[in-house]
Amino acid sequence: MRIALGLGNPGARYTSTRHNIGFMAVDHLAARRGVDWQHREDAVAEVAEVELGGQEVMLVKPQTFMNNSGRTAAALCARWEVKPQDVLVVFDDFLLDFGRLRFRRGGSDGGHNGLASVLEGLNTQDVPRLRMGIGSPPEGEEIIDYVLDSFSLEDEVGDLLEHCEKALENYYAEGVEAAMNIFNGS
Repeated sequence: MRIALGLGNPGARYTSTRHNIGFMAVDHLAARRGVDWQHREDAVAEVAEVELGGQEVMLVKPQTFMNNSGRTAAALCARWEVKPQDVLVVFDDFLLDFGRLRFRRGGSDGGHNGLASVLEGLNTQDVPRLRMGIGSPPEGEEIIDYVLDSFSLEDEVGDLLEHCEKALENYYAEGVEAAMNIFNGS
């Protein structure tokens, strides 16, 4: 079992915000495969099982707020005996241009509090991740206001989600190195 952990905040108020692109990505995968979400009280999460790249993958949306996502990651890894290296964290990055993707094998949290929580919960930095570019805030706009705002009409979110789906199919079929070579910077 592998886990694709989309980061976001629960609740209707956050559904279409830039900060929730991780939720949008796993929602897109579940919808395309006709899979329903199930609530897991023990992990404070919604989960859906799918096949990606020939692998059995549990899509996960923590129902804690983003900065407490490590609680969900730790609970699911313990329950399903999943190694941290088999968890792929999918999340927003305002330092990447809108629509860009970047896989990493591991490393620091890069200042992203949701990722920091996951790394702390799993007690390692060796957790693969997919950063999804949401673009930078306009000059003078606070970062927190920007990421908690909805995408603009000109942002082609559907195209980004399609691109992410292809990237995740490749990641699960070929591994992180192949995905990095093909999708980093695309």
